[in-house]
Amino acid sequence: MDGEAIGLDGKVIVVTGATQGLGEAVARLAAQRGAAGIAVVGRDKAKGETAVAGLRDLGTDALFVAVELAEPDVAERVIDAVDEHFGVVHGLVNAAAETSRAGVWDVTTDHFDRMMAVNVRTPLFLTQATARVMQREGVGGSIVNIGSVSGYGGQVYLTPYAISKGALHTLTRNLAYSLMRDHIRVNLVNLGWMDTPAEHVVQRDVHGLGEDWLVRAEAEQPFGRLIKPEEAARTICYLLSDESGMMTGASLDFDQSVVGAGDSPKPAAGEVWP
Repeated sequence: MDGEAIGLDGKVIVVTGATQGLGEAVARLAAQRGAAGIAVVGRDKAKGETAVAGLRDLGTDALFVAVELAEPDVAERVIDAVDEHFGVVHGLVNAAAETSRAGVWDVTTDHFDRMMAVNVRTPLFLTQATARVMQREGVGGSIVNIGSVSGYGGQVYLTPYAISKGALHTLTRNLAYSLMRDHIRVNLVNLGWMDTPAEHVVQRDVHGLGEDWLVRAEAEQPFGRLIKPEEAARTICYLLSDESGMMTGASLDFDQSVVGAGDSPKPAAGEVWP
């Protein structure tokens, strides 16, 4: 069994964005690795109920919490529901993210505010609410934020997204330091280009690259493929588990690129946002 390698036995894990893509893969792997309970947090009720049913089939108690993560009081509502159902929390994965496109010339205040609300404000207050339960129960725990290599600067059409992921880096390190004495660890995984259902919609509909965009994109990658949710989930579940020891405040780049290496990042003709 996979859980024999790096176990999450008996732990209760909260995963945002767990109705599809990376969040779903994390929730499923956590169940396979022995998690006692998993809170699936998302917007889509049908997908949420399907995810919960799948986790229960694996022998894990599961709860679906339907929320809109941009709402101001969402963190308290999520953790209150989790606390009422499970009575404890051992881990939190802030996997959900707003990824809509905008650059310097077309970003609006509404777009920027929503981006910061979902990608920065909600992870902060989910961590706060989770940490209060952990402190009350004296269990310590692990929080994993899902960042992006775009947080180092990002593409010209991802200006607010890149800003939000850069802020998440600072948030992670500040919270790791703040919560260390309570044995609550906070780490960040900076993901690169990943093959998810949401990315398929973006590439097909927003960038107009067609149904077969993935074949062409993967052929150009150093490892011959995009990141798959299941492999990223293994790193995240490692950070959730006691196997990662006292690791905290870490920022892990999970991508087939090396920041600062290679040719100078000068924009080529046609690469600058019009």
